[in-house]
Amino acid sequence: MTANLDLLGALLVGLAGAGHCIGMCGGVSAALSMAIPPAQQHFTGRLSYLLYYNLGRILSYVMAGALVGGLLATTGELGAGKQALLYLRLFAGGLMIALGLYLAGWWQGILLLERLGARLWPRLRPLAGKFLPFRHPLQALPFGMVWGWLPCGLVYSMLTWSAAAGSATKGALIMLCFGIGTLPTLFALGGLADRLRYWLTLRSLRLTGALLLIAYGLHTLWVGLASL
Repeated sequence: MTANLDLLGALLVGLAGAGHCIGMCGGVSAALSMAIPPAQQHFTGRLSYLLYYNLGRILSYVMAGALVGGLLATTGELGAGKQALLYLRLFAGGLMIALGLYLAGWWQGILLLERLGARLWPRLRPLAGKFLPFRHPLQALPFGMVWGWLPCGLVYSMLTWSAAAGSATKGALIMLCFGIGTLPTLFALGGLADRLRYWLTLRSLRLTGALLLIAYGLHTLWVGLASL
């Protein structure tokens, strides 16, 4: 039951984080659109590039989720490791609440995570440029895999959640669901769903998602504290 709620919650974060995704990935989407050859700037051509780009981005999320989930699961097999995993779960619950407050526009503390990751990004960004300009849609796949490591508070929060999942498989699935949840926004940014972009940025939708996430974070804390 908890695992299913984790996956549903991850999907919700991806959907509710539309406003943040637009701010973070708008420039990437513009670069992606400009890198598509003029002869392929029709709907089908743009769709193929967006599909490969987002597939690459989500693959990076899944690999990162499997990595942190697997590493923590290995330490969790030890007695002290199990206790550490429980505390990590509590931390993840607190982070869910912080993320909900951020999505609702009530507190911006989660952005501190992005500042930590910003030091690594300048080393990775030049790698993405090696795949530009595009000549074939497949080139958007590795381009998306590099951009999947863009410093993002939402992604870092979900990775903490994945780390507390208890296994590499569960960690990967959480990041997969999160990535799927971000797809509508990224397709809207790509100019293929302008009306969808309007609905995704409605404050009522963002607030509903934020409140559900805060409620789930409180539930996670309650379950974790009861296990102490």
